[in-house]
Amino acid sequence: MANVEQGSKGFDPFAENLIMEHSMTDGQTLTHLLKAALGTGILSMPIAFMYSGLFMGIFTTILTAIICTHCAYVLVKCAHRLYYAEQRSQMTFAEVSERAFLRGPKWAQSCAVCMRFLILFALFLTYFGTCSVYTVIVAKNIQQVLEHWTGQLLNDRVLIASLLIPCILLTWVPDLKRLAPISMVANIFVASGLAITCYYLLVEIQPIEDRKFMKFETLPAFFAITIFALEAIGVMLPLSNSMRTPTHFLGPFGILTQGMLGVTLLCIVIGFLGYWRYGEDTAETITLNLPVDELPAQLVNLLIALAMFCTFGLQFTVCLEITWNGVKKYMLNGSLLGNYIVRTILVVAAVGLAVAVPSIAPFMGLIGAFCFSILGLIMPVVIEIIMNLETGFGKFNWIIWKNILILFFGIFALIFGSKSAINDIMKLYE
Repeated sequence: MANVEQGSKGFDPFAENLIMEHSMTDGQTLTHLLKAALGTGILSMPIAFMYSGLFMGIFTTILTAIICTHCAYVLVKCAHRLYYAEQRSQMTFAEVSERAFLRGPKWAQSCAVCMRFLILFALFLTYFGTCSVYTVIVAKNIQQVLEHWTGQLLNDRVLIASLLIPCILLTWVPDLKRLAPISMVANIFVASGLAITCYYLLVEIQPIEDRKFMKFETLPAFFAITIFALEAIGVMLPLSNSMRTPTHFLGPFGILTQGMLGVTLLCIVIGFLGYWRYGEDTAETITLNLPVDELPAQLVNLLIALAMFCTFGLQFTVCLEITWNGVKKYMLNGSLLGNYIVRTILVVAAVGLAVAVPSIAPFMGLIGAFCFSILGLIMPVVIEIIMNLETGFGKFNWIIWKNILILFFGIFALIFGSKSAINDIMKLYE
């Protein structure tokens, strides 16, 4: 394989972004990245720390964040290299995978189409499942407040179903740039909700000696939930591609680093304080531990519910892009009406799945362990290995050794995390 940068002289793949009407500023991109990563997962970090112990939780969260951030960096960097090599301005995750394998040796070229469909399938499964989990989170938080004020037990499936029309209207927003103000509002809601939550976590805190510092037997469950909380691999390329200056996404102080640093610190603070406060009684989402009879706690539930609802539209764009690219050729001129029909059908299916399975933690763990391990950890380093087979792996082959360690970590999370999540789901239904 020739050097992947060859033939790039004089071509700037990002020139069009400067004049595109819908290209985003650095601030808008950071807002979207924070909202994509600050999803339902951060609310489950206390139960993740319950699975790992307080000190082990800090160390393993930092380790997981470094690996997830690096893998996202690798994916976007490989995409940028391919843009120059093939004189293209944009590619999807699946296209990057396919083109990288096609530029590799013969055995890799024969796998290119399979890799493309594997990425598409895993991406759709991941973000479709995430959208379903988001509707459950929204309904559960609203349910807790309504049951307190009405004094009646409410059917969670009915509440989830009632979100159908609002979710459809949200997903009709046409592009990421127009979703930026919604993401900003969601970030404000999350920040406010987490600030009030931290107040409750610091009230009547228990002696730290009563908590486990390290746990090893339940670490797979910790990794499954933490990967779900920190990974946002599916939106990395769409965000980078939509920027006015995509090169600002990478770098030591780029948008990716800034966003993931903030998310990691918040995950550690919420996870540590949540488990310290509630111990083995920690709920699957920390908002369910708050005293529902107090107004600030009710406000947290409503703020988090609204934030998760706002985020639904951002996560949904990944499912929509995959589905629309597959069916638009069957639509008359890729009609706008057809696009909105596809959006509506997907929302109905996602909400329908949530109605059928109104549970949270086990399914978050399964999505994190199975889908995000493949997409966010394994595939980016496999792509980097393929793209460097003939150009070399650096001094002492450090790239290959680094990627072998990440592959080991990803396979561990995939196998043992999935097994743990499936066991939890079986217990749930037993």
